[in-house]
Amino acid sequence: MRPLRILTWHVHGSYLYYLVQSNHQFFLPTKPDRPEGYGGKLSGFEWGNNVQDVPADRVCEMEFDCILFQSRKNYLEDQYEILSESQRRLPRLYLEHDPPRESPTDTAHIVDDADVLLVHVTHFNQLMWNNGRSPTCVIEHGVMVPEIPYRGDLNRGVVVVNGLASRGRRLGVDIFDRVQKSVSLDLVGMKSEALDGLGEIPHASLAKFLTQYRFFFNPIRYTSLGLAVCEAMMLGLPIVGLATTEMATVIENGVSGYVDTNVDRLIEIMQRLLNDPAEAQHLSEGARRVAQERFNIQRFVRDWDQAFACVCGQSTTQKELSLRGSL
Repeated sequence: MRPLRILTWHVHGSYLYYLVQSNHQFFLPTKPDRPEGYGGKLSGFEWGNNVQDVPADRVCEMEFDCILFQSRKNYLEDQYEILSESQRRLPRLYLEHDPPRESPTDTAHIVDDADVLLVHVTHFNQLMWNNGRSPTCVIEHGVMVPEIPYRGDLNRGVVVVNGLASRGRRLGVDIFDRVQKSVSLDLVGMKSEALDGLGEIPHASLAKFLTQYRFFFNPIRYTSLGLAVCEAMMLGLPIVGLATTEMATVIENGVSGYVDTNVDRLIEIMQRLLNDPAEAQHLSEGARRVAQERFNIQRFVRDWDQAFACVCGQSTTQKELSLRGSL
């Protein structure tokens, strides 16, 4: 497949970093004050030479092979502001990062277009959205982490959520508060200090930091499968969390961690792991094995290559992808 020239926006930094691990050329529009979507190559990641910032007011003068939307704002506003009329007719994809919010079963996606490939990051998300006429596919996460052995010698669990204090029940702030009264937990992430957390850990330092913890706890009720969960699994941390959304298909009880909808049961499990490093070590091996099979970056890049080739007319048709439901 020849390298493509792809315009997209900086919406989720970690996801974008993994997305650009291919041989395509990615162009990120920027504005001087870096408003939403226009941050370009923000610091904290080692961007490759295939990623270029471009002033937003120059985008309409450039040539691209396809457009990748990643947010409602991209689709409803940004494309009409910075793209030319001919660019808006280019092959298009919409990457949906989340499950539906308004209604978990009846929300119609804003993209209802047979000519736009709607890419979901989990099968749960694809199942719950009303996708309308849009062809869909699922590309599960792919992550990269340093080859650092799991230690688990710190007799505590770790939670990684950005802005947990302000994100309410959906992200599980009440569950975190309840669990930490019975289990030794550290919270990290942007603005975690509001809940007496440890603050944000730079992406380059996070892996080594996490491997000292006995387990990773995910208190989130309803969101997409977090990259932090995938990264923790790849590092070998046992995962404990709620058996909701895609988590129920990723974590196998007694193999890679534990999931349940009974929070009291999860508290018992976390207390047990703190008292039994040997069980945590066993789960560590299972978590890493599953992550290496399911979330490896090579598979992720291949799936995206196929999606890009599909919309650009280089391989499988969108109709075939829609019928198959997954790459």
